[in-house]
Amino acid sequence: MKKILLHPAAKPGVFVLWLMPCFWLVYAAATEQLGANPAEALIRATGDWTLRALCLVLCVTPLRVLTGTPQLARFRRMLGLFVFFYGALHLLSYSGFDMGFDLLDIVRDIVRRPFILVGSLAMLLLTVLAATSFNRAIRALGGRRWQALHRTVYAVAGLALLHFFWMRAGKNNFAEVAVYAAILASLLGWRAWRRWGPAGPKP
Repeated sequence: MKKILLHPAAKPGVFVLWLMPCFWLVYAAATEQLGANPAEALIRATGDWTLRALCLVLCVTPLRVLTGTPQLARFRRMLGLFVFFYGALHLLSYSGFDMGFDLLDIVRDIVRRPFILVGSLAMLLLTVLAATSFNRAIRALGGRRWQALHRTVYAVAGLALLHFFWMRAGKNNFAEVAVYAAILASLLGWRAWRRWGPAGPKP
C-alpha cells in the first residue's frame, strides 16, 4: 500500500479546527444564542464534543493502518488532550451552572445519581491519562507500563457511553446513544479482530 504524506500544516489545522466549537460556544453564550436554557445547552454541548473527540482519537489507529499513513500517530496525543479539554469544560459547566461550585452538593449528587458517578469516574481516568501523556511521563513509567495505563481509554469510552445512556434514559431518547454506541463498538471490534483475528495475535 502506498503511504500517504500529510501536509505540514495538517496538525496546526486540526488544532484550530478542534478549538472552533469552544470559540462558538463562548460566542453563542455572549450573544445569547444558546436558547431558553443556556446553562443546559452548554453542559450538553461540551459533553457532546467530549464524546466526539473520544471517538476521533480512537479512530486514529484504524485510519493509520487502513490508509498506510503512520504520520497520523502524531495527532493522537493532541486529540486525546482535546478529549480532556472538552471533558473538563463539561465538568466545569455542570459544577458551576448546576451546582454553583458547591463541593458538598457535588459530592452528594455524585453519590445520589449513578450517571453523575460514572461521568466523574470517566473524568478521573481522563485526568490521569492527560497528566501522563507527555514524554517525561513515558520515560518515568516505562513504555510497557505507560501503554497499559493508556489502554484505560477503552474504559473511559465505556463509562462515557454509560453516562450518556443514563442521562438520556430519563427522556427516553436513545437515538444519539445508539449512534455513539455503534461507532465505539466498531472501533473496539476492529481492535479485537486485529489482535485476535484469524491472522493471529498482533501487537
